[in-house]
Amino acid sequence: MVPCYSLLPVTRFSPPFYAYIFLNSSLPDLSLYIHIPWCIKKCPYCDFNSHELKPSVSESKYIETLLSDFEQDCARFNIDRPFKSIFIGGGTPSLFSPESFERLLTGLRARSPWSEDIEITLEANPGTFESQKFSEFRALGFNRLSIGVQSFNTAMLTRLGRIHNGDEAIKAAEIAHRAGFTNFNLDLMFGLPDAQEHTSLEDVATAINLHPSHISFYQLTLEPNTYFHKFPPLLPSDDEIFLSQTECQALLMQHGYQQYEISAYSQTGKQCRHNTHYWQFGDYLGIGAGAHGKISQHLPNAIIRTTKPKHPEHYLQHFATQRTATTLLASELPLEFLMNQLRLKQGFSSNDFERHTGLTIKTLEPALSQCLDEQLLKLTDNRYRCTDQGWSFLDSVLEKFIT
Repeated sequence: MVPCYSLLPVTRFSPPFYAYIFLNSSLPDLSLYIHIPWCIKKCPYCDFNSHELKPSVSESKYIETLLSDFEQDCARFNIDRPFKSIFIGGGTPSLFSPESFERLLTGLRARSPWSEDIEITLEANPGTFESQKFSEFRALGFNRLSIGVQSFNTAMLTRLGRIHNGDEAIKAAEIAHRAGFTNFNLDLMFGLPDAQEHTSLEDVATAINLHPSHISFYQLTLEPNTYFHKFPPLLPSDDEIFLSQTECQALLMQHGYQQYEISAYSQTGKQCRHNTHYWQFGDYLGIGAGAHGKISQHLPNAIIRTTKPKHPEHYLQHFATQRTATTLLASELPLEFLMNQLRLKQGFSSNDFERHTGLTIKTLEPALSQCLDEQLLKLTDNRYRCTDQGWSFLDSVLEKFIT
């Protein structure tokens, strides 16, 4: 049986009672996600909210709308907490000009407090890398890149519908170094169409030799509403995929890349702070077409999920009137918390659960004790963590908390 790393949808469940605690401590830290939904070309496996870039797209208008969206959210939720991280994802955000990002970052800083050591990440794809452009990005204050390499094998990249080749993928990492980025991620996929036994191992070895601070290594999945889902490519067998995964994980560990989340590996101290913030059930504003957010105003009965209009044109025209906000029920919080926190190797403490949900740890019973008895979870140093078996089959663990 091959580990299943997909996450269950949030399902409402109702234990006999919920014990609330009322905390005087501060609300969770705050981050910002910004979505830029345009790419040069839509990939056949991609289920993200992305659209092919057309000449009619106005960077200036989109930046103006993002700033208005941000300002309204800050006012609506009375934001006075400093932002700890900013992540600009897509799409391919690096298609936008340094001038547009200068206007965006300047406008955000004028409208909100930032922590002194804020992490600011920009997603980029090989094929859009220019030395001067990325030097300008670094000068603007971006201090982290996430580069969508996926593979260094040109044949694999062609099957994945990527616009770059293997040499351009290597060049992208080299440009990142020259531009002054000491902290950047390389995205890699395994389980690729018609992949050979050595394909992923060669990809990981190549990535390691480029000295990124972080590597994301995840399995290709055939998501609904994608071309690959409608016309499935020939993938390696489950056994072949699992063997390739474990060999690559061993190679990453051998070279100092520690796995801290299901698909995330980093050098010491270089974990992605923004994504870790998500997994720790932190708060974040989401601006841009289709962006999601989570804001805690009072625990446990005022944790709000927000979404913005998905299509770029609808977002530009109706971001202020067609946004949605849904308050999570207290009964939804345990599973929402666990779906995120158990992705991390560090797991969670009773204090983590109570501080982020406003509920007592007793709310997780009897499923928590059952998982401990079945050795799916373990309690060490006052933290609940998945065992190797529990982490590999996380869906099975989460199912126990649905009643």
